Amino acid sequence: MPDIFDCSIVFKERLADSVYAITVSSPDITNAARAGQFVNIKCGEGSLLRRPLSICSIDDDELRFVFEVKGEGTRWLSGRVPGQSIDIFGPLGNGFNIPRGNIVVVGGGIGSPPMLFVAESSEGDVTAVLGFRDSRKIILKTEFESACNQVFFTTDDGSFGTQGTVAQPLQELLESGGFDAVLACGPRPMLSAVADICKQRGVPCQVSLEERMGCGVGACVVCACLTVIDGAEGVSRVCRDGPVFYAEDIRWQLRVEI
Repeated sequence: MPDIFDCSIVFKERLADSVYAITVSSPDITNAARAGQFVNIKCGEGSLLRRPLSICSIDDDELRFVFEVKGEGTRWLSGRVPGQSIDIFGPLGNGFNIPRGNIVVVGGGIGSPPMLFVAESSEGDVTAVLGFRDSRKIILKTEFESACNQVFFTTDDGSFGTQGTVAQPLQELLESGGFDAVLACGPRPMLSAVADICKQRGVPCQVSLEERMGCGVGACVVCACLTVIDGAEGVSRVCRDGPVFYAEDIRWQLRVEI
């Protein structure tokens, strides 16, 4: 069961422009967490809403999360230093169902960190396809190369790896065959494209949706998305019912208007 913990920061690192990694000590969270779950962090006394951050990796009693500074809350968080404590609620949500066998993990930008946890949790061979805006935005390169059998990078401007999106290398991999599933996290247009490619190739696909969240437990309905599960169309809450869904259950072209 999720709970609120006062967690001590043991390490902080700047990974790229406005992107930081913070490692905290929390045996209660690490013992319960699964790849694909997230934590909700209180970012300062004046911040009413917590910030949801995916779990990037776990090492014994230490948990690492990666975030990009986008507003007042994440700016406050980027100013924390080792020795200070932060208030963390978690672990929350439903994680990935990682099959045995060969899988492809796909990450787009700041959606890449949770896929490292997937790669490190897999019992089979893992191939990663990671997309970034340019070479300066690439993060966790060494960690992915250590956790995966193969890693393919794409950048929008071609400054590193293949120019373009993750779609081309993913399609080429699936055409070669031998993969049991694709697991992905990133911007919604990227996930929709990944879902289409997997559907065409008949490869099961799970996606972790990135949505704005309020409460993190399904009470406020801010993160609602349209789904079709077991033939029934309805509204799912990304924080409680997800953030991981089977790709075929998502109504990609439609959004819930709150």
